[in-house]
Amino acid sequence: MYIRFQILGILLLNLLSSSAFSQIQSWVTHPAGKLFLQQSIVPSSPSKGTETLPCIFVNELKTFQSMDGFGCTLTGGSTQLLAKMNPGNRAALLKELFDPKAEGSIGISYLRISLGASDLSDRVYSYNDLPAEQTDPLQLKFSLEPERKDFLPILKEILRINPAIKIMGSPWSPPTWMKTNGDSKGGSLKPEHYAAYALYLVKYIQAMQKEGIAIDALTVQNEPLHPGNNPSLLMYAHEQADFVKNHLGPAFVKNGIKTKILVYDHNADRPDYPISILNDPAAKKYIDGSAFHLYGGTVDALSEVHDAHPDKNLYFTEQWIGAPGNMEGDLLWHIKTLMIGASRNWAKNVLEWNLANDPKWEPHTVGGCTECLGVVTLDQEKITRNPAYYIIAHAAKFVRPGSKRIFSNTVLSLANVAFKTPDGHTVLLVTNDDAKEITFRVNAGKTTFTYTLPAKSVATLVW
Repeated sequence: MYIRFQILGILLLNLLSSSAFSQIQSWVTHPAGKLFLQQSIVPSSPSKGTETLPCIFVNELKTFQSMDGFGCTLTGGSTQLLAKMNPGNRAALLKELFDPKAEGSIGISYLRISLGASDLSDRVYSYNDLPAEQTDPLQLKFSLEPERKDFLPILKEILRINPAIKIMGSPWSPPTWMKTNGDSKGGSLKPEHYAAYALYLVKYIQAMQKEGIAIDALTVQNEPLHPGNNPSLLMYAHEQADFVKNHLGPAFVKNGIKTKILVYDHNADRPDYPISILNDPAAKKYIDGSAFHLYGGTVDALSEVHDAHPDKNLYFTEQWIGAPGNMEGDLLWHIKTLMIGASRNWAKNVLEWNLANDPKWEPHTVGGCTECLGVVTLDQEKITRNPAYYIIAHAAKFVRPGSKRIFSNTVLSLANVAFKTPDGHTVLLVTNDDAKEITFRVNAGKTTFTYTLPAKSVATLVW
């Protein structure tokens, strides 16, 4: 009788163990062929020999920043291409990109948009363009009219699919009449128009709100140290500090605007830029945090800013992929450096640059980016899913807004980051940039398992 109960006990234990392990799923992308392939992890209890394997330890009791989401920029050019699609095909694509509950969706949860034209618009425009020599300091002629044909309808269609998606606004340039050179490219904001520009940004937040669109955060200026783009604006740190503390911040308070103000929004080679602004208490009180790109510097510069001002947030807002793209190189670099690296360095979001382009990498302004590869390429009704699609998918689908980054160690070639989601799941994003497959253990308290990740591959593990 004792032996029978012992056997039953072992069978029950095995059944419970299998049930627990059956909840562990992996999604793997191997650039040579497997793209975002879902697999069940075969359970393997600790056994002789596995103690020598590399081990990723995950500790959900040690938490870091909460995540706002993962996504990309919705450019004016992207919405032009989407608007030309057959409505049924467009609806299916937008559901695939943005619906957090749809089967097969990648669950984009954060969008960045431009105020007026970006360099991936088909032309340069603002919301208050005037003839030469005219000004409008009271913003009486402010209008969202340039966005009504394509941009606003597409954004509203996305919001119907996912009303909770967070939206960040970024200006590429003020109206040209506010600038020292009177041109969309380069130049600086005239000091006498600081108040007018603050009001312009207030009017934008209010106008979008009337359209049913909440702007969660606003960066003061896209790439303020890159006046060679079209459109663009040169804005030094002391100028941005002056603008925020004496004009934009007070204007937001006066008008009851809760949109977060973010400074910098440029490369990680100049952490001194946001730090110097945050060192000014009069400016700092209006600022939620700093935004970064990575066309220069290293991603650990974000931690330098965090260490200097741990009470302020960090965001990673843009990184492009150059056309025509390279799946292996782009996938590994972007996930290892950005999805993993920026998250491990306190970023609350990670955004790729540009949702869509056509096969010629258009539209773009004269002087704008001519080789920016979108998340998808749209050739009328034909859809090509590019490297950024899979880069975003590996994080956005599983690490939903409100997830907390939790502790995990990095071992050998296994760059990784871990999160605890609002519904209680643990997500581990891991890359193997070695030339051979690596078998490793995961030890997350009561959950332990082994996993083999092919060479040059990425996996998201969920339990």
